[in-house]
Amino acid sequence: MPFVAPCRQLSPLAPFGWLKKGIGDFRKAPQQSLIYGFFMALVIAIVVWLAWSYGSQWIMLAMLGGFVFIAPLACIGLYAISAQLERGQPPSMARSLRAAFQRHVGNEMIFALVLLVIFMIWGRAAIMISVFIPTAANPDLSELITYLSVGTTVGALFAAVTFSASAFSLPMIMHRDVDSVTAIVTSINAVLRNKLPMMIWLALIMTGLLVGLLTAFLGLVVILPVIGYGAWHGYLEAIDSSDFPRHSVGITSVPRQSAN
Repeated sequence: MPFVAPCRQLSPLAPFGWLKKGIGDFRKAPQQSLIYGFFMALVIAIVVWLAWSYGSQWIMLAMLGGFVFIAPLACIGLYAISAQLERGQPPSMARSLRAAFQRHVGNEMIFALVLLVIFMIWGRAAIMISVFIPTAANPDLSELITYLSVGTTVGALFAAVTFSASAFSLPMIMHRDVDSVTAIVTSINAVLRNKLPMMIWLALIMTGLLVGLLTAFLGLVVILPVIGYGAWHGYLEAIDSSDFPRHSVGITSVPRQSAN
């Protein structure tokens, strides 16, 4: 069995197709999607409120940026719903939760631990940046630009590593009998070999999150499930995991033709 699953060469426009398929899955499972979206949006709103109330607006911005580290775990149940729809099964919340948190809990816990460590380091780095920049209570434009530049650079480094490792790894863990290390290495390999389409996919994700925040978190109720479904379809298109056996119980999918 190979240590890494081969990846396909993606078109730069492929992420738009994933988004379209994600919208299609949302329409097929509106009730389950809205439930997931509501609870994820609620968690984000609570964290933002706590950061604003007990920290500062700078820490709040940093914590919002840190959601890229925990977002993949929040989409596990959505992957299960997409898999049910692909098999022609009626979407079931209970079945998706069992598939997400019982059958693959070992690999998911390892992955969660890795993300938690990265998130904690990023959070500490964000706090340190907020301590030293800006230096004034009411910063001027130059200090604000400096803060945003430093924070964006540091956050981008953490986010690039996390995004590469998580883009396709969790869907692969749920879809195939594979360990966490193999799934993570496969994901990183696929992202590095498809830099442009993955950058476009990341830009679509960030744009969706920004729209959700500008709508007072209400837009996230729809946007987050669509992104989760899109990530599942992105995995199916990007990764050729046929050398790894499907789980005998749980998520399977109908055979798909390889993308050109």
